[in-house]
Amino acid sequence: MDIAMNDFEYERRFFCRALPLELDDGEPMLIVQSYYVHDGNYALRVRLQTRGVRIDMNADTDPIAVLRQYRERFTEAFVTVKGPSVGGTRYEAEREIDARIAAELVMRGGRPIIKNRFSAWIGEDGWSLDIFGGANAPLVVAEAERSGPVTNLQIPSFCVTEITDQARFSNDGLASRPFSQWAADFDAELHRDGPRFQTQFGRNRMGL
Repeated sequence: MDIAMNDFEYERRFFCRALPLELDDGEPMLIVQSYYVHDGNYALRVRLQTRGVRIDMNADTDPIAVLRQYRERFTEAFVTVKGPSVGGTRYEAEREIDARIAAELVMRGGRPIIKNRFSAWIGEDGWSLDIFGGANAPLVVAEAERSGPVTNLQIPSFCVTEITDQARFSNDGLASRPFSQWAADFDAELHRDGPRFQTQFGRNRMGL
């Protein structure tokens, strides 16, 4: 069977300290998702998402409690399979499913993640900025995604360092080992080695 080109995602991802206030439009997408396979950067995920429900993301935010409280507000749901990320490219096949079934699946198993997703047009690209809650608070990740390789990117100044090929920062990596378990080690690593931005994607235009 031929694999369609739209079954791949092309992205570059960055660690951030916080969401810039000017990018908070007041109505992020609320995402609750659960990972049933999260090993070796292979993943099987069920995701529910909605707008119009604003949840503060902190260490006490419980994904399942939020889902139980607002389950009727989640009208979009997807099941997704993912392969390992290599050079900012990852196999991803996604299908929309019934939100009621998705809610039952997420409540019944897997490793759940909750986050707010803000969207913004920055420079030439659409960006997603994810604010994580629960065991992954206070992680903030910015992502630029295109229909082809993300080259010659304008990188905003709020992006601290690139994490495109760090599997520990992928959502399935975070489901397996949440950010709170290694945040201090990452801070020490960043202080020791400094920020890094990959150079195989053309020219990095910094400080937008």
